[in-house]
Amino acid sequence: MNGLINPDRIRSIHPGSAPAGPVLYWMHREFRARNNWPLVHAREEALRRQAPLAVVFCLAPSFLGATLRQYDFLLTGLEETARLLRAARIPLIMRSGEPPEEIAQLCAQLRPALMVTDFDPLRIKRQWLDQFLERFPCPVHEVDGRNIVPAWIASDHREFMARTFRPRLHRHLPEFLDPFPQLDPHPFPWTASVASLDFPALRARFRVDERVAPVADVVPGETGAQATLDRFIDQRLADYHLRNDPNAGVNSGLSPYLHFGMISSQAIVLDLHRQGLRGDQVDGFVEELVVRRELADNFCLYTPDYDRVSGFPEWARATLNRHRRDPRAWVYSQDQFDGALTHDPLWNAAQRQLVTSGVIHGYLRMYWAKKILEWTEEPAEALRIAIYLNDRYALDGRESNGYAGIAWSIGGVHDRGWSERPVFGTIRFMNEAGCRRKFDVNRYIRTWTPGQVPLFPTPIA
Repeated sequence: MNGLINPDRIRSIHPGSAPAGPVLYWMHREFRARNNWPLVHAREEALRRQAPLAVVFCLAPSFLGATLRQYDFLLTGLEETARLLRAARIPLIMRSGEPPEEIAQLCAQLRPALMVTDFDPLRIKRQWLDQFLERFPCPVHEVDGRNIVPAWIASDHREFMARTFRPRLHRHLPEFLDPFPQLDPHPFPWTASVASLDFPALRARFRVDERVAPVADVVPGETGAQATLDRFIDQRLADYHLRNDPNAGVNSGLSPYLHFGMISSQAIVLDLHRQGLRGDQVDGFVEELVVRRELADNFCLYTPDYDRVSGFPEWARATLNRHRRDPRAWVYSQDQFDGALTHDPLWNAAQRQLVTSGVIHGYLRMYWAKKILEWTEEPAEALRIAIYLNDRYALDGRESNGYAGIAWSIGGVHDRGWSERPVFGTIRFMNEAGCRRKFDVNRYIRTWTPGQVPLFPTPIA
């Protein structure tokens, strides 16, 4: 490897050469200045061309049901990233509107020699890139800064489950687990005019549901992400074997930061290595941080219908179809699920945790999703409601990990068939008794259902 970045991490999406011009990095998944492979590549290309470099970001007025909670977290974190970029003499150029159109218009003005952009397997992001290139067909490099092993290198097909994916990933890890270079000031200054960053004005352009408020005790941004990692390593990693107990409080708290790209999973693994941390707890954490998250990107990359029943494996679709007309003991509407108004205090507590804190404990998210399957009339409706609720309230919603996790719970993705039973067929079943064997269910219910106060004083619909 001659440069700062492994060339296999880069894909040429639209080849060709362009006349002299700036290098632009279209940031839409990795919202950080530090430890960011797409930015490293963009800067390396700008240095090679002796050209100025800018980061561009376009705020979509709405995005897959995101609410004020997610938009506020993103923009607050982006303010810090803008300051870090400015210190490196790299301007952040911001636009608002439909990203393909706005970014194409910006490129028509700036005439970049190269556009570098984040890899993202979600349909909407692939559509953005295609629509951008229809409007402005310039050279484009796509860089996978989310996965340690680029998704297209880890596997060239949809993996059956973690045990088939894990050896492939581990085989490539030494090749890609490189240290990040420091982000030094860029020596070729940006001379074109750049509008001052007006974050309040950008916030005023939201067209989002403001009833889902920001979460006060989760600090957005790169500094907040690093502080969360440091606290986890210092205070909770040693007890990570208790991670399936939602009362233990040992989970990392990193999922919102990983989702918004405010911290890199590769940087986390390198940090663990630098500190000489080893053992079963570290292995368990890395399994979830790396193998499971990168398996989720594999699922979405090679399953365009990742959020539909048609994306389930054939055996799961068949078993669910056979039990489609099984009687349900309870059937709830979306509004009843939303308001935590089921007969099940444990499910209601999990929904309350999601609504009030912006996260739901990983073990309980499986239970939560499986009960939505059990208490709706159709698997497709269960999938739709689970995705809606997750993406509405979770700080880490609208991403591969969420889609894959819900598809595992409802549709057997990355799983196998189990004993047959009503409604579920051979999809893995979970019930309250199983949860009680894992943790103190009553304590969890008391924590998240204090006095049975209604979640919403008035209907949200």
